[in-house]
Amino acid sequence: MKEQLRIGVLTSGGDAPGMNAVIRAVVRTAVHHGMRVYGIKTGYEGLFKGDIDELTADDVSGIIHHGGTILRTARCTEMHTEEGQARAAEVCKVLRLDAMIVIGGDGSFKGAVSLAKHGVNVIGIPATIDLDMDCSEYTIGFDTAVNTVADAIVRIRDTSTSHERCSVVEVMGRNAGYLALWCGLTGGAEEVLIPENPIDVKTVTEQILKNRAKGKRHNLVVVAEGIGDSVNLSKEIERVLGIEARGTILGHLQRGGTPTAVDRMHATVMGHMAVEAIKNGTVNKVVVYKDGKHELMDINEALNAKREYDQKMYDLIKIMAI
Repeated sequence: MKEQLRIGVLTSGGDAPGMNAVIRAVVRTAVHHGMRVYGIKTGYEGLFKGDIDELTADDVSGIIHHGGTILRTARCTEMHTEEGQARAAEVCKVLRLDAMIVIGGDGSFKGAVSLAKHGVNVIGIPATIDLDMDCSEYTIGFDTAVNTVADAIVRIRDTSTSHERCSVVEVMGRNAGYLALWCGLTGGAEEVLIPENPIDVKTVTEQILKNRAKGKRHNLVVVAEGIGDSVNLSKEIERVLGIEARGTILGHLQRGGTPTAVDRMHATVMGHMAVEAIKNGTVNKVVVYKDGKHELMDINEALNAKREYDQKMYDLIKIMAI
């Protein structure tokens, strides 16, 4: 009798709404095909500690709508070393894992690539609210984060309008401004500051001054985390223009909450595809979303993919701010 395939699954790096939906899809697809799934707690850290449990269909019941990750997550510095990478691969072999599914962002995928180099079969699933995986046009958690920020901006705008002030809202996005752009467009921002298109304070204050000259009594500026310093930016606006300004850093509020239907859909499809790929002997891939469909991409190609910055969304924000 053929031995059941054994699959490991972990979530690594920053959490993102929809990770639980991926885990559920992985486990249920695997069970459907008669495979065994082992959940690794706290990412690569848990792999080193042997913090691993077998997951059944019942274990993932009722988690599709929960934010965070039932496997928990952490960042593991040991995976940055050659010795650590070799040891992680050895643990996978001791556990007799036929493949490992890694759910996370860029750092998580680098760990997956290192496992592949040491002979471990891997499949990556992109999950990060920053949408900063250039290999995929969509990453799990992004839609939920955009909706969370959009709701916060509505509330901030209410008080900003009442007090005729400028609100500076800082959102996540250390190296990429996609979240800030989407939130700026859907929130009606007058200006958006992102790493791909940095703007100086003078440009911001001039924009606000023009708006007030046209009779606009409140303004919204969205700032990506990679630009940062939003509190000091609000103070500078207040000093230069003599108007009331407030900075708000939304922080980890953006990571939590029930994943949207869009995130649950992508998460379910990607988790299912990952197991199907392993079943068919297709490994060392990343499940990506490109040109309106989900597909598999070589993991090294995915990690090295570069997406050019598109100015069109920023230009649209400026047109809408007239």
